[in-house]
Amino acid sequence: MNIRMLMVPLLLLSPAVWAQAPSDAQIAQIVVTANQVDIDAGKLAQTKSSNADVKAFAKQMVTDHAAVNKQATALVKKLKVKPEASETSRSLAQGGKDNLAKLKGLNKGAEFDKAYIEHEVAYHQAVIDAMDKTLIPDAKNAELKDLLVKVRPAFVSHLDHAKMIQDKLGK
Repeated sequence: MNIRMLMVPLLLLSPAVWAQAPSDAQIAQIVVTANQVDIDAGKLAQTKSSNADVKAFAKQMVTDHAAVNKQATALVKKLKVKPEASETSRSLAQGGKDNLAKLKGLNKGAEFDKAYIEHEVAYHQAVIDAMDKTLIPDAKNAELKDLLVKVRPAFVSHLDHAKMIQDKLGK
């Protein structure tokens, strides 16, 4: 399985695939799912990576994305919104499982590190694009929209950090 096959779920984050704007309940589920996908990959990378920069990045992904999920979960409880699965959230979850399976099949070392970071670059870019083009503009609840706006810079920072590591690894 190559990275292009794993990109299909990321394409579902594109606003072009939405027949109608996602509801706040669907946005909440997309946020939680997207973060969980990165938490799971980060946990695996912490055990499988042989590169100190990649391990540190993976640890940061687990910490930061768990914090975002904690905030999102607290907000949906406060708002009494039940996250609702959508084609996008289901596809993201499946894409996360597929990515983990691919990564687990790689040898420890440079092969794993390169694949993990390549996915992180693509994944964070897709999430930022979805936030900018769909999730933030379509969020109806002001507090949900504010949370998305508040966490967006962290995703940009993660993307920049992943690109820096990718350059060090030699793309």
